[in-house]
Amino acid sequence: MEPAALNAYLVDDEPLAVERLTRLLAPYAAIRIAGSATDPARAVEFLNTAADPVDVLFLDIQMPGMNGFELLSRLPVQPFVIFTTAYDQYALRAFEVNSIDYLLKPIEAEPLDRALAKLGRLRPIPPPGWLQQPDLPALLKTLAASLAGDTYPRRIASRLGDRISFLDVDAVTHFVARDKLTYAALETGQRCVDRTLADLENALDPQRFLRIHRAILLNLGWVQEINMSMVGGVFVTLKDARHSRLPVARDRVRALKERLRF
Repeated sequence: MEPAALNAYLVDDEPLAVERLTRLLAPYAAIRIAGSATDPARAVEFLNTAADPVDVLFLDIQMPGMNGFELLSRLPVQPFVIFTTAYDQYALRAFEVNSIDYLLKPIEAEPLDRALAKLGRLRPIPPPGWLQQPDLPALLKTLAASLAGDTYPRRIASRLGDRISFLDVDAVTHFVARDKLTYAALETGQRCVDRTLADLENALDPQRFLRIHRAILLNLGWVQEINMSMVGGVFVTLKDARHSRLPVARDRVRALKERLRF
């Protein structure tokens, strides 16, 4: 008789990453997706109140507002964890908290299959108390605190047809809203991202990104010069290969001056 499917829950602040993982898990009869969340706080609420306990948690480590280790520290009962992360520097930290495996983004089918095979070898799932080591809560809080100053995303998901790739935030000169879509501008061109400018403005480091126009979120690190014309308005010239010129809305000039201190 085949064992019952494992209840899985997916947590990642990037909707496209959740969508990709959901699609990759669909062929596995041994996995039942009980739900997903892009807001860590909502995930904590679900995990602590679900009628059927979650057996395995697919969990991003770096999320704005609450990182993965902090999320785990708020769970009285620890499920098995498969971390999903864009940075392998967190791998050792992940294994310190009894994770089954970690998957580097963008997640591919082969490493996911290996992680699920490893999880399958642990069947039947031990009772929840198996993971309740006395020092685990303290360890989780220590790990959460170590990431507290590093919670802004460093990569942004981008869709191109059925393919999802991840863009380094540092390489994005600006984000622009056009025709009801949002695009990340890079040296190599523009890529569509599945987020609004308002969402990006809230998620990204405010010391590095500034809304200079209702349709433009600027990466301040790419500013080369400011042109302040009494007649033509204020424009920012970027230090990309095209020397892109971006307009600054009148009501955003003061904020730009304060941020760049000129």
